[in-house]
Amino acid sequence: MLASVKWVEGDTFIGRSASGHNVVFDAGSDSAAPSPMEMVLMSAGCCSSVDVVSILQKARQDVTDVEVKLTAERAESAPRVFTKINLHFVVKGRNVSEKHLERAVSLSAEKYCSVALMLEKAVEITHSHEVVEIDEK
Repeated sequence: MLASVKWVEGDTFIGRSASGHNVVFDAGSDSAAPSPMEMVLMSAGCCSSVDVVSILQKARQDVTDVEVKLTAERAESAPRVFTKINLHFVVKGRNVSEKHLERAVSLSAEKYCSVALMLEKAVEITHSHEVVEIDEK
């Protein structure tokens, strides 16, 4: 895997993946884009969400929406690494099985999400979830 990061101005940088996608980063106090640490946090959420959605679809669950709400704590002093991260999955749908959701979250956490599995070597990562039933309308 290859990528590059180019300084734009101030504390703004543009990352470019080998596949040609650009991402803006901003580490300044007047930031116009996510900081590198925010991107790491969101990357863990996206990676795990991809797994959860895929697993629930394969289980033929009638899922209409999945959101993962991420909370993190960081060290008080430099380097301000993450010390704790929680991924809370909110899954909306019709008759979504709590058991299937729990299994999907567990499989992502223990087997599939490479970002979270890499981070958990240094960060306490927890997961939680809830099912929100939507009307049949």
